[in-house]
Formats: sequence, C-alpha cells, structure tokens
Amino acid sequence: MSAGRRISRSDDALAKLRAYLIGNNQPLNSRLPAERELAVELGVSRAALREALALMEAEGAIWRHVGQGTFVGNRPLRNERDLIMVSGGTSPAELMEVRGYLEPIIARLAAIRATPVEIRNMQRALRRSEAAVDVSTYELWDGTLHRLIAEAAHNALMLALFDAINAVRTQTAWGKLQKLALSSYGPRRYWEHHCGVVEAIAQRDALTAERLMRLHIDAVRANMFGTDREPSGSEKRQIRKEQEETPLPSGSRF
Repeated sequence: MSAGRRISRSDDALAKLRAYLIGNNQPLNSRLPAERELAVELGVSRAALREALALMEAEGAIWRHVGQGTFVGNRPLRNERDLIMVSGGTSPAELMEVRGYLEPIIARLAAIRATPVEIRNMQRALRRSEAAVDVSTYELWDGTLHRLIAEAAHNALMLALFDAINAVRTQTAWGKLQKLALSSYGPRRYWEHHCGVVEAIAQRDALTAERLMRLHIDAVRANMFGTDREPSGSEKRQIRKEQEETPLPSGSRF
C-alpha cells in the first residue's frame, strides 16, 4: 500500500471516530466498544483505528487503560487535591524549568523506541499544525505532538510526569504567556523546531533529537519570560542548518 493511501485511510478513521464520539454524545469517562467491534462499526481497519485512537488520546479526547479499555475525555487525575496544591505554588517559570529537564530525555528515548506508526502520527500532527489558521488550532496540535513524542518514549513513569506537568499547566498563568510567546516568536519558528525533532526521531538520531528538543524548550522559555538565555549564535546556526537539511511541507499558512 502506498504511503498516500495509508495516510488517507488513517485520516478517514480519525474523521469517523470524531463523528462517532460527537454523534453518540458519549459522556465523560464512558467506555468505548472494544477495538475489534469499534473498527467494524466504523468500517475501518484495526490498524487505521489504532492510529486514530493514538492521535485522539494525545489530544486529550480519550484515554486508554491497559486491560480495561478506552474511555472518553482526559485521563482522570489520581490525586487531584495534591495536584491543585502543587499547582497553586508553581509558577510558569518553574514549569518550564522542569520541561527543560524532562522533554529532551523523552525525545531521545522516542528516537530509540518509537514505532513506525508513532512516527507517522507525529508527522501527521506536524502537517496539521503547519496548516493551522489560528493560534488556538496551532496550540492544539503543538500539545498533541509533544504528547505523541512522550508516548513514543515508552516509559510509563515519564509519561505520567509529562501528563502531570500538563495538568499543572492548566492551573497556572500559562495561557497568556504562551500566546505572548507565539505572537513574539511566531508559530512558524516553533513548527520548524518540531520538524527538526521529528526528523531526528524518524532517523533514529537520539542525540540530535535530545539536543533539538532542549533548544526548542530554551527558545520557548526565553520568549515567554525574556530572562532565560536564548540559543547562542552557533546553536541557532546549527538549528538552521538541520532545518535546511529537513524537507518542510509546502503551503504554510503562518
């Protein structure tokens, strides 16, 4: 099967799954039918359905529990009270500091462990973010991509930490700072960073994936706060060099 046909089938499965969730008005935390049954009901292959489920989980539309099934909505917090207490004393700067330690390691592990399906899902998220016509849509696919990378690290504890950081992010003054960073630096620049990271993962270049993710987080932090260092001149030249070697999709709307 050609790559184009495979992508078309995956996109079709994603569209049908979204329509299924909306049309059936599934309540939060309700369980979806088993994968085999759902694939038959939607008229898609199980392989295409798995890719669609992975993307929707990264978006936060569903969550999966091994041995129990797939459920609607975000994964419930195990100890919401403790998380609220932590987030109340956590600043966006502290959150970015933790991301700077965690996500580069996640990217390195993803380059080693990601499956071909997971890499295709990252590439699909890149295309969707590149085609975004507004900041809100871009932010959705930005978050989806970062979680897909976290899933591809295949480390349950790291994924739990990543999700906890995202949950704290919703409780902090993150939104305004993120939009400020996007307006001052531009979604296109961040998208180019993402292209470099995903290409390194696809090439199984763990050290480059780790380094580029670290530079990306540094750039986000610098543009959010203006106090942390931006990538040095030599680091920026290296990013540009690697971006030039990575074919970028045409037709950007940024």
